[in-house]
Amino acid sequence: MTMGEIQKYKDLIGRRVADDDLEGLAVDLLKAAIANNGNWTGLWDGVLARLRELPPQARSRVADGLVTQYHSAQAGPNARENALILLGIVSRDLPPHDRLTAERLALLDKISRQHSFWYGARYENLIEAELAAGRPIAPAVVATVRRAVLHAYQNEDLPRTAKKLTEPPLNVGEAWAEEALRETDDVWQQLLTHMATATAAKPSAKWDKQATALVDALGPDRVREAVIRWLALVGRPRTFELDRGRYEPDVNSAYDPYNANALRGLAWLLSLLPPHPDTARALGALVETSLRKVAGLGPRNPKVANAGVNALARIDSEAALAELARLATRVTYKNTAKLLDAALEARAVALGLSREEIEELAVPAYGLTGVGRAEHRLGEATAVLEVQGTKAVLTWHNASGKPVRTVPAAVRRDHAEELKELKATVKDIDRMLSAQGERLDRQFLADRTWSYATWCERYLDHPLVGTLARRLLWTVDGTTVGHAEGALRTVTDTPVTDGTNVRLWHPVDHTPAEIVAWRDWLERHGVTQPFKQAHREVYLLTDAERATGTYSNRFAAHVLRQHQFHSLAAARGWRNKLRLAVDDEAPPPARDLPRWGLRAEYWIEGEGGEDYTDITDSGTFLRLRTDQVRFYPIDAPENSAHCAGGEYRMWLRDGADPVDPLPLTQIPPLVLSEVLRDVDLFVGVASIGNDPTWQDGGPGGRFQEYWTSYGFGELNQSAETRRLLLDRLIPRLAIADRCTLEGRFLHVKGDRHTYKIHLGSGNILRTPNDQYLCIVPKSNPSAPQAGYLPYEGDRMLAVILSKAMMLADDTRITDPTILSQL
Repeated sequence: MTMGEIQKYKDLIGRRVADDDLEGLAVDLLKAAIANNGNWTGLWDGVLARLRELPPQARSRVADGLVTQYHSAQAGPNARENALILLGIVSRDLPPHDRLTAERLALLDKISRQHSFWYGARYENLIEAELAAGRPIAPAVVATVRRAVLHAYQNEDLPRTAKKLTEPPLNVGEAWAEEALRETDDVWQQLLTHMATATAAKPSAKWDKQATALVDALGPDRVREAVIRWLALVGRPRTFELDRGRYEPDVNSAYDPYNANALRGLAWLLSLLPPHPDTARALGALVETSLRKVAGLGPRNPKVANAGVNALARIDSEAALAELARLATRVTYKNTAKLLDAALEARAVALGLSREEIEELAVPAYGLTGVGRAEHRLGEATAVLEVQGTKAVLTWHNASGKPVRTVPAAVRRDHAEELKELKATVKDIDRMLSAQGERLDRQFLADRTWSYATWCERYLDHPLVGTLARRLLWTVDGTTVGHAEGALRTVTDTPVTDGTNVRLWHPVDHTPAEIVAWRDWLERHGVTQPFKQAHREVYLLTDAERATGTYSNRFAAHVLRQHQFHSLAAARGWRNKLRLAVDDEAPPPARDLPRWGLRAEYWIEGEGGEDYTDITDSGTFLRLRTDQVRFYPIDAPENSAHCAGGEYRMWLRDGADPVDPLPLTQIPPLVLSEVLRDVDLFVGVASIGNDPTWQDGGPGGRFQEYWTSYGFGELNQSAETRRLLLDRLIPRLAIADRCTLEGRFLHVKGDRHTYKIHLGSGNILRTPNDQYLCIVPKSNPSAPQAGYLPYEGDRMLAVILSKAMMLADDTRITDPTILSQL
């Protein structure tokens, strides 16, 4: 709309007033609403200003005209909504009058189911009309207005109206907020109101002072118990759903942005209270919940997660430090990870320790009095807490020492608080075990060395970490040792009782004969490693890589699911940027290796089809194509390429010279092996060749050749390791007489057919004629009871074993989808 056309409407107001045709002006205004699509912003402000300048009597007649138009037979839904909004504008400051009240309330009810609205719609005038009539605004409407204010750029009317809506102090719709609103005491309401003012990155001294005064009025213990109870409800489904537009993010899984400020305030508030283990748990859970992904949005609310980290950093307690260290191994969101690093670095500097040392010292014992075990006497009953593999298990014994299946009634009755704390400890141990397993798995590239005494204290004999360290292999003064029968032992079971330096053992440094000997040792002693170590894949330089010189094509020409790849890359410490179907460039996924002064890169590009149809609603490529792996000095300028593909070029600044990739022969074997193992993991997990439903080749069938070649082709290094394990495992299975390993497949003889399960993808062919059999595994399959396994964490092994068990007894299959293929 041009300025001249806007002026036309301004002049029209004057003419209608001069002609005393104010009812006709109502028609003109509705036509203007059609012209501006209901958006009264920009130059239209002048039209509304001219309208408000009319005398009250004139505006009252315009209002009556709008009511007439609302009820006219020609009025449609849009015209009626525009009439209600214009009625609110012209009626401002007029004596209360019952014009379309029921209709206005119905429109407000509709607004209450929206996440927010465009401020140009001027819905605040509906609110003002209700306030002028002395009626309260429904809490759900208040929530919508508050959310809309966050997008009200260069608009004063909507924020002015929102400031009048002081009740309730939090937005309804979220379980935690509605629980908090049940506290009706004035001081609690003041506290919640103050929490919603937490809009900065960190609390100011003034904010802390006011919060402390409110805490003192209520009592620190009372506040902590209430806040922790509320935070336990964060992330629960909304108490009522909001309408979601076709291309909008999943607003019902996201945080209410107004309440998110209050969550930041609650995190800061907890850091002002006396330290307590429950506080650290609650803040750690808040960080993780706030970083969970929401469709179309990404992490739920990184600002809330960052507030949780800052709060933990302000608490001087062992539990808070442990939570920071645990989160540092789990959080992959870049900004929050940086905050965690900074918090741990600051704590390390304060204590005069290295970052690695502070992570080691931060692991609590959780009351364990021995490695992986503790007993707690509660009345006449005894609770035994034991770490079994990756889980903590709580068992009970009565007064005579006899095991009982459930918690004794007397314990529930007389020791409720101790029981609650025990159960919380079990959950803490489970989370920390997972985090420490991931930390230890990353120690290979850290290339750490410990003094023997320090290593014993922090690893071998640590009550929690010892349950992991005693299932790993170590090198003591050059001699490989494992822990069995209460002592460190060599491969010939000779005890080792002392030493000087200790390192984590890696198979790349040892001969195949040594590796096999240690695998036998682990099996002989029944040791299940927390991750692959003795069975770890080793990636040595190939002749093809010597020929290419500076890059590896070993994992090129694959098609990966982008979002799955992105998550895996972050979990393994790689930086990555999602590829969008836009005219933009991005650096390759990269992993910094500071211990070695290197940076590894894996070159990729977006795969969206010729017409870019294979993208999400937000414009992100669903899939990627892969290319080379390269190594550069860690401080070399960054490469980048167009998101949709094209040549990678080095981004040079200030006249810097380009830096060539390093020859692969100069990369230490350990580094090359671990980096290529990461890339093999990305391909092995995220490849579309693993999807059993893609036998038709996906969209347009254009991935048919790749899917077939990957799903039934040569085995990668991980699958080769799996094959070696299955060769030893199959004879122990109940279905051993029905299984044979041949080449790339596990052959399973059923009563209906014979089947071939590919050891890399888990895809199945059945007789006759190698017909494809589609069986979609459950999301979290558990390995069948196959006896001893030498390591944990191979999901595909569990998938293959579960499929083999099912197909060996194929006459008992009842799933109609599978039966239709048999």
